[in-house]
Amino acid sequence: MQPKVTSKSIVEEGDLLVTNEKDKWTKDDKKKISLNCKAKSIVCCALSKKEFNRISACRSAMETWEKLRITYEGTDKVKETRIDILVTQYERFQMQQGESITQMYNIFTDITNGLAGLGKTYQMGDMVRKILRSLPASWTPKVTAIEEANDLKIMSLEKLIGSLMAHEINIERLGESSS
Repeated sequence: MQPKVTSKSIVEEGDLLVTNEKDKWTKDDKKKISLNCKAKSIVCCALSKKEFNRISACRSAMETWEKLRITYEGTDKVKETRIDILVTQYERFQMQQGESITQMYNIFTDITNGLAGLGKTYQMGDMVRKILRSLPASWTPKVTAIEEANDLKIMSLEKLIGSLMAHEINIERLGESSS
């Protein structure tokens, strides 16, 4: 039994080969041509006019995908450089003075999503610990409470951020009531 041919496999491995002349196409040949066209169409449907113009001369889904990949990811060297830059941003990540938890988390998410898009991911527990380490010293009591009350290896980022946002609201409320 042959493996199932999918649009994804055509994009990654190349068009299905049809060796017969057009006037001698069999039912199987027509199916292969149809699958090849479907794969290219799937790739093209998500493109803007500018992007479509860039790939319109490509003859196969694989060629189209490769051109788009190089355009947006760059060569392997460019990809490695982008990963290096984002890893450095991740390692140096700190919550800035006057920044809210939401703003801080948005920046963190941009960095981690950029890395994930390039194939570099971190475990959830590592990201939870990274955010806790990035908080200012004034948050130390809250960080300690979170560390003692939770298993950081399985804690979700959403639960952590929710807890930090609630604490931030309480800090703001207490600051307003004291003044």
